[in-house]
Amino acid sequence: MSEDGDATSQVVAEVEAAEDSPEVYVPPGDPGQPFVVGIDRDAVLRRREVVRTVERRGGWVTAVLGGLGIVAAVYALFAFPGSGMWPFALLLIVAMLPLVLSTVLVYRVQAERQAWYDANELPPVAMRISAKGLELACDGAAYPVVLPWPTVRGFTQHKLLGQYMLDIALERGVGATTAGVRGLDQPSVRSVVKPNPLLRPTGMFLIKALDQPVHVIDEALKHFSNGKAGVNR
Repeated sequence: MSEDGDATSQVVAEVEAAEDSPEVYVPPGDPGQPFVVGIDRDAVLRRREVVRTVERRGGWVTAVLGGLGIVAAVYALFAFPGSGMWPFALLLIVAMLPLVLSTVLVYRVQAERQAWYDANELPPVAMRISAKGLELACDGAAYPVVLPWPTVRGFTQHKLLGQYMLDIALERGVGATTAGVRGLDQPSVRSVVKPNPLLRPTGMFLIKALDQPVHVIDEALKHFSNGKAGVNR
């Protein structure tokens, strides 16, 4: 066989091997070019509705529990005067107040979030991974969150509200005022990065809304961070 025939056969064999091999992450040829993860608009809109419904249901459940506790404490104060139960009744009222306040907080956060949704389009990009660090477009945030590699450990994958999510994992002590960090002080970001104790966390990224699989994102994180960051499943 001629040399041209041998070369052609080799190319065909390599192509067939590549088609049979599992998907792998190939870093960009230009080290300055970031790896971009896009987002599925319809999936995000459906997720917003699920979060809104679950938050309101949870808020009303805690409000009812808190209200019942307060009513029981007030009833005990008037039904058993002079019994010495007033310290316990007052303690119960104080313990139930955060439950009632959490419902108010849920509606306040939802109103602020909806106002932002109405005023801003959904960003087409969820994250950019580069040699400098991570740039995250958190849902409801006015501008992206910027995290240099020394401040971030990657993402954690977990199931929340019946769907798999990715949440950012920061190094201990990292906050909005850390050098190089930008955007962590936004209310919508604080609700997912460091959730208010009265609110249920909603997760940062819905996995099925991302246009790249988790293992590819994991490889990109390891590539650009020199193995420092990744996805913890």
